[in-house]
Amino acid sequence: MTQPLTRIRRTQYVKTGAFAVLMSLAAALSACSSAGTSSQDARTELVYIGTQDRQIHAMRFDTSTGRLTTIGKVAEGPRSTWVAAHPALPVLYAVDDDNAKEGRVIAYAVNRSNGALARINEVATRGSGTTNLYLDIPSMTLLAANYGGGSVSSIAVNDDGSLGAVVSTVKETGSGPNRRQASAHAHSAAVDPSGRYALVPDLGADRVFVYGFDRAAHALVADDATPPRSFAAPPGSGPRHIAFGANGQFVYVISELSAQVLVFRWDAPQGRLTLRQSLPVSGANFKGTPSGAEIAVSGDGRFVYAENRAENLLAVYRVDAASGELSPVQRISSGGEKPWAFAIDSSGKWMLVANQRSGTVNVLAIDSASGMLSQTGQSANVPSPVSIAFVTR
Repeated sequence: MTQPLTRIRRTQYVKTGAFAVLMSLAAALSACSSAGTSSQDARTELVYIGTQDRQIHAMRFDTSTGRLTTIGKVAEGPRSTWVAAHPALPVLYAVDDDNAKEGRVIAYAVNRSNGALARINEVATRGSGTTNLYLDIPSMTLLAANYGGGSVSSIAVNDDGSLGAVVSTVKETGSGPNRRQASAHAHSAAVDPSGRYALVPDLGADRVFVYGFDRAAHALVADDATPPRSFAAPPGSGPRHIAFGANGQFVYVISELSAQVLVFRWDAPQGRLTLRQSLPVSGANFKGTPSGAEIAVSGDGRFVYAENRAENLLAVYRVDAASGELSPVQRISSGGEKPWAFAIDSSGKWMLVANQRSGTVNVLAIDSASGMLSQTGQSANVPSPVSIAFVTR
């Protein structure tokens, strides 16, 4: 069901004036430290790591060499498994992923000088186990996937980067044959390039739900089409994460429980998915329990990257521009154990992988011509890393 739309307002947690002071202070500190900015500073990005250890860690990343330098713990308390960055302001968003209570999203001001975080404000998400964030930049709306609650909430983002109101929540029902599929478990969300729909892979219901989305109102609208727009995935597959191709015509979904990449053609006017291809992420001789994790499309749309958590591997695929279908290019070690997520930096030259079990963040180089990955030997130790976000200095 869809909750009634509420009037968008400033959150009550922190007044705007206080946030303005925080941001002014952060800017002043940054300006003082960067007077006469060196070329090395211009090549450095801040990296934030969400963990299962109730901490957020920060690092500096040199985009010219691929070198990581540890800053250390910059926030603790909430179970901030997922982090996401504002595209223009020094603001980081993090979840509080706790299935035992209502989830939260927390906004932090980033000190670009030293990587420190200062809490701005927070909002409750109307669902438990908030596990993933997606920022729709044209509307400045955060979509929060509530795994435990089987719902997705939309949150308005204010002009200063602070969190506004929770505008809407759509909750689903559904189940599957796997023991982890007793109820709906929304795992992520993405807005299509037209801005009219939000697509939600649901691990528990074996569905990719398709909701209406109103960018002007920051609002999700439950699927009321006949027949429903949602796509029924193979039973027991457990859809997890989603990525749109560069031209918006194709959609790529990775399933967690069956470890498959599902390739769809996207009908934007009708808001419907048509399955074109299904590829196993697991190797032909793999005998264990499959586990897919992350998926992303290269900036130029020519390659798709998928994460094989069960075999500690990354898979690279070439995209056929006409059909959107994939052909395998490479399988390579993630550099650690149990890769949970990865992120590609703004240059498109580097991929950082969060290897949860081994407690490492590993750096892989990306060849822009072939799409292939290579080990750099660069890594940093972080307890139970599961997500990565870049903040450009």
